[in-house]
Amino acid sequence: MSGVNAVQEFTEVFRTEHRQVRDLLLELVRAFQERDARRARSLLTAVAEATGPHFRYEEEAMYPQLTGIFGDVYVGKLLADHDGAIRDSRELLALVGHDELTEEQAARGVELTRRILPHVSDCDGLTIMVETLPDEVVHDILWAREAALDAGLDLLDWAATTRARPA
Repeated sequence: MSGVNAVQEFTEVFRTEHRQVRDLLLELVRAFQERDARRARSLLTAVAEATGPHFRYEEEAMYPQLTGIFGDVYVGKLLADHDGAIRDSRELLALVGHDELTEEQAARGVELTRRILPHVSDCDGLTIMVETLPDEVVHDILWAREAALDAGLDLLDWAATTRARPA
């Protein structure tokens, strides 16, 4: 992005990514409410493709920098939120593997998806803390983002093969 500094670029891409995931998750809730397994499967794939690189650069580059601001406890909570989203995504994947969703499966899909949503809105607020980091650190976070995007691992593939901690 020309004409903007690293913090401005970070804020724009970070918010855009969160909006994308928010919208996909809200659509996933609707798909489960309508018991549309095919649409839910497609949306879950899109969520996994968006969150894999996003979670990766957060954990590998951003969260370590935020430890100095928040301390280990809060950053641990952010990591635990990721653990939960990964576990919930695995269960969602099993649900959408059916051709048709029962009422119970659909309700469980709504519940699991709604459990992930708060992290999206909570995490978006981290931008005001990233603003306090030195410009070179924000550049490093943006570089890690590009590397994660280039690696192209979706959430569950990244969690199973590359992530430093088990979910």
